[in-house]
Amino acid sequence: MSSQDFRQILRVANTDLDGNKSIYIGLRKIKGVSFSFANAICNILDLDKTRKVGTLTDEEVSAIEDILANPKKYNIPSWMLNLRNSPEEGVDKHLLNEDIKVYFNDRLKILRMIKSYRGLRLAKGLPVRGQRTKAHFRRSKKSLGVKRKK
Repeated sequence: MSSQDFRQILRVANTDLDGNKSIYIGLRKIKGVSFSFANAICNILDLDKTRKVGTLTDEEVSAIEDILANPKKYNIPSWMLNLRNSPEEGVDKHLLNEDIKVYFNDRLKILRMIKSYRGLRLAKGLPVRGQRTKAHFRRSKKSLGVKRKK
């Protein structure tokens, strides 16, 4: 492979990947791709995990993006997807990058809107899962430290 074919930065799924990293590590830099999902992509495409990202061809990059867009088409099991049985549609999906942020922000807005316990605690900036708050979670200025009499 000549040095002309090597790319320092490669754009995959709206994420810039460092060309000097291995494919396995580089795919994990995409938000929403875990170590098991990156491993599955490498196994489906018969890619060497230690090969550098900068050496990928355009066909391999398009194949990776197709797997990321349609994981069910390549028989990736549903337990590997990050949104199983979504409440809106009831189907398994895999979200990437900004879609993850948008989805979870919408879910938090719904929790606040219906005034659930969890939504109220999140809105106040307090812990949600039953932790004690006497000694921890002191973020405001008035609760830092101990005030002494002058």
